[in-house]
Amino acid sequence: MVQIIFYGSEKSETTDHELRCFCNTHQEIYIGIDMHFNAEHFICLDKETAIKLSKELRKQIALIEDEKNI
Repeated sequence: MVQIIFYGSEKSETTDHELRCFCNTHQEIYIGIDMHFNAEHFICLDKETAIKLSKELRKQIALIEDEKNI
């Protein structure tokens, strides 16, 4: 199993929060959020739902204005 871990941003002061992502043994995408003061919260997505999530993330990322152009 290979997992990737993302940390929160300095701007939002969430650098101690972690998002973990990997394909679990049920062939689902596991996404967990650990905020270091409570139990990790997670969701498991089937392939179709994970694809929908990735498309929505791309749409939302496109809406972020480039700070250099502001």
